[in-house]
Amino acid sequence: MTRAVAASGFRLDVGSPATLAVAGELGFDTAKDALQAMQSALAADVRINRLDLAGVTRSDSAGLACVLAVVADVRGRGRSLEVTRMPAGMQALAQVCEVDRMIG
Repeated sequence: MTRAVAASGFRLDVGSPATLAVAGELGFDTAKDALQAMQSALAADVRINRLDLAGVTRSDSAGLACVLAVVADVRGRGRSLEVTRMPAGMQALAQVCEVDRMIG
């Protein structure tokens, strides 16, 4: 299942088993919609245990906050969520903000 949110500049794909793939931009303009869409997708399919960020083309601190919120939400429900293939810029920002351990 692919869930496109074209006006917001990002796309979610639940096509791979147990994986929610995020593509496009995760930033100030898209974070609110992205957070809601990711939370809905994860709540709808409890088999998803991986968040794949390989398709993220641009991100900023709001995008990082979005990923942190999704991870916290899932873990708060007693589930695990592995964040994979985080873009280098987002990973560097997570390290500078000292939140990289919270992600994985």
